[in-house]
Amino acid sequence: MRVITTIKEMQNEVLKHKRLGQSIGFVPTMGFLHEGHLTLISKARKENDIVVLSIFVNPLQFGPKEDFSTYPRDFDRDCALAEGEKVDYLFYPSVDEMYPQGPSVKVVVQERTDVLCGKSRPGHFDGVATVITKLFHIISPEKAYFGKKDAQQVAVIEGLITDFNFPIQLIPVDIVREEDGLAKSSRNVNLSPEERKQAPVIYRSLENAKRAINDGENNPVVLTSLIKEMITGESNGQIDYVEILSYPQLRPLEKIDGSFIIAIAVKFSKVRLIDNIIIQ
Repeated sequence: MRVITTIKEMQNEVLKHKRLGQSIGFVPTMGFLHEGHLTLISKARKENDIVVLSIFVNPLQFGPKEDFSTYPRDFDRDCALAEGEKVDYLFYPSVDEMYPQGPSVKVVVQERTDVLCGKSRPGHFDGVATVITKLFHIISPEKAYFGKKDAQQVAVIEGLITDFNFPIQLIPVDIVREEDGLAKSSRNVNLSPEERKQAPVIYRSLENAKRAINDGENNPVVLTSLIKEMITGESNGQIDYVEILSYPQLRPLEKIDGSFIIAIAVKFSKVRLIDNIIIQ
């Protein structure tokens, strides 16, 4: 595995492989890798000749009350994990390399951002879309891999690829879970022991809602109430949102129909957890 820190060198390496007709799979991350990331890498490894993993903590997607400087980082551990998954290139640029003079142009996301996490994080997805646009141009992959855990991000990237005509196939990958159902996340380490015992209720509430749908319930108001009652009854977490929306359009539904997402965010003392299920 080669670690590359400059855009020019990364582009030169990509060009060599393109000339050989080799396919490139790309996994963008902000590092502090966990099993969810490794699942993305593993899938990319199976489907492409060359795998590029990026680690870049993107300052543009952090709000004024979100501390960019304290985002968890462990580059040596990330390198070891990436090598274990047989990554070919680890692209690890600095902020100065990606934004040498501050961005003169930003991507502004018009749709799919005024719900779920985007509602409380104005400008977040503009930052995501801007850095992903840069990374897509640098890496030029045939396929890009994103986890369904951040389903809103997947929806935004789908719109970005479609609207900007990127010749890239978006590969959404299922959420990786602990044995008790909790979605794997680098933020889980911030749960207290008691909160860690309570947190799996988030996924259980989603499964409970899914069973209600299978039994014929199609009213989003009834379903969101079921979820909220279960979470508040079995944990000390404060519900940020429970929403049922069309997917990937992320528009409100009067009744369950078509492809839709049930998404949840719950705040514990030191961490905010998100989870979802997407149902056809």
